[in-house]
Amino acid sequence: MKSSFNEIINSETPVLIDFYADWCGPCKSLAPILKQVKEDLGDKVKIVKIDVDKNQTLASRYQVRGVPTMILFKNGNQMWRKSGVLPKEEIKNMIESV
Repeated sequence: MKSSFNEIINSETPVLIDFYADWCGPCKSLAPILKQVKEDLGDKVKIVKIDVDKNQTLASRYQVRGVPTMILFKNGNQMWRKSGVLPKEEIKNMIESV
């Protein structure tokens, strides 16, 4: 998992990682928002969902304390990070600005 995660985030295309959990209510409200972001931006962004319960090592490596936590990577660098549910436009603007 570790090497493939590094391959995923080492991308010219911005990669938005959504750390979530099945039991998390706000994560469920974020899911359709991220789907719309992906529909609007298409190939300009990759969105990857990571279940913190199944990937605890990864979650702790990025100090994910609460879900949902979104982290945006570009070329392996963390460009932005935010916990909680955000409106679609805010997420889109942030992705387009990197």
